[in-house]
Amino acid sequence: MPHSPEEKKRVMTRVRRMRGQLDALERALEAGADCGPVLQQLAALRGAVNGLMSGVLESHLREELGQRADSPEHRRASVDDAVALVRTYLK
Repeated sequence: MPHSPEEKKRVMTRVRRMRGQLDALERALEAGADCGPVLQQLAALRGAVNGLMSGVLESHLREELGQRADSPEHRRASVDDAVALVRTYLK
């Protein structure tokens, strides 16, 4: 969950953009669009969802797990490692 008003605004902007992409995909499918553009729209949606997931997960890790480390440096390093690992799976 976004923890600050700025984060919430960014997340909601992304969700609205994704909704627009999904609506465009629905229109393309209803109109019988060629497979190429449909696949391109699906790939864009997948990227948007993965980006959103990555951002929310990063926020969660920094907020929840980052507070339990011994030192700020150790905490930052641990969270950065976890975020980097997760991002490799979301690409």
